[in-house]
Amino acid sequence: MRAVTSSPGKRKVDYFDTRVPGFLVEVRASGGKTFYQRYRDCRGRERQFKIGSASILNLGEARKKAKRIVAESLLGGDPQHRREELRRIPTFALFVAEQYLPFAKTNKRSWRTDETMLRIHILPALGRLGLDEVSPAPIAALIRKMRVQGYSSGTTNRVIVLIKFLFNLATKWGVPGPLTNPAASFRTEADVCRERFLSQDEVQRLVAVLHTDENQIAAKAIRLLLLTGARRNEITQARWEYVNWQNKTLLVPLAKSGRSRLVTLSGCAIDLLRSITPVAGNPFVFPSNVTGRPSPSLHFPWLRIRRKSGLLGVRLHDLRHSYASFLVNNGVSLYIVQGLLGHTQPRMTQRYAHLAQETLSNAAEIVGALIGVPAEHLRLSLPSAA
Repeated sequence: MRAVTSSPGKRKVDYFDTRVPGFLVEVRASGGKTFYQRYRDCRGRERQFKIGSASILNLGEARKKAKRIVAESLLGGDPQHRREELRRIPTFALFVAEQYLPFAKTNKRSWRTDETMLRIHILPALGRLGLDEVSPAPIAALIRKMRVQGYSSGTTNRVIVLIKFLFNLATKWGVPGPLTNPAASFRTEADVCRERFLSQDEVQRLVAVLHTDENQIAAKAIRLLLLTGARRNEITQARWEYVNWQNKTLLVPLAKSGRSRLVTLSGCAIDLLRSITPVAGNPFVFPSNVTGRPSPSLHFPWLRIRRKSGLLGVRLHDLRHSYASFLVNNGVSLYIVQGLLGHTQPRMTQRYAHLAQETLSNAAEIVGALIGVPAEHLRLSLPSAA
């Protein structure tokens, strides 16, 4: 192989083998040499398969590969077509970036939640794999890892559902690669409805940590969640233009219900917002110092803050439950709580009915205790008989 060289004045010269028909080495003027095999596909068209560089493969190795290519073509296969098919298969990450997210942004209101799930959980585990390489095994490993890390069944369920949805779309759109849905066999777990209410002592510990946390942008967003009972995205996506200082409200243009709603702001909430210095040219109330965009999940700041507060296992959404419990335990009607939380259906607020009943029972006990006291202890002046 060292003896073959390109002819003077030519960019390249092809040298054909005398043993295997169509097997050749391309010698370029630069000195580079590459093995190829020519063959005819099932339609009789001549095709050329690149075997590899002569700097890596020796003549014997390349000749063996050439024979296998010829044999495959004679049996009706097309080695070059198969290679081209593989090259057209995108990686999971590329499919998400170039096809799924552009679709989701225009068709799903929850696309930001999808983007967060993909970025934090799914892409680190599956992103580098081709769509045809994603099998049930890496998906199972991802779900197992999330459960070990303490993620709720609701979160792992969303990951499973999203992966299924992605592969269903890939099949529907005719994206090269997946022949079956690798997540089809996974079943979602029953979502445990947790209602964790913070005690007064826990709230004080949490507020103390929030005042001193290193990330005050995230800390103030969490404080506002506690003060308003709003949903996470309603606060993290807040813009200054949505704040009505006079009416003490925060506009949510598109709430979970699909309609707009107003979050009522207390005096403390207004004071918290006034303590924030808006970033010039940035419309968001809580923009990241790094990206200028809001934090979509507050995941990592919350992990640190709840650990320092001794509130392990408490979710951000539990702040919303706690807000409702504070109101109900102080005698606020479920009808008013429904309005403050932005619930469109009364049944959504009924989960706090047991708290209301407890408050009513405590109130009734006051009268019961009063009436149950012996008359002589009440020092009543009873009218004498006429």
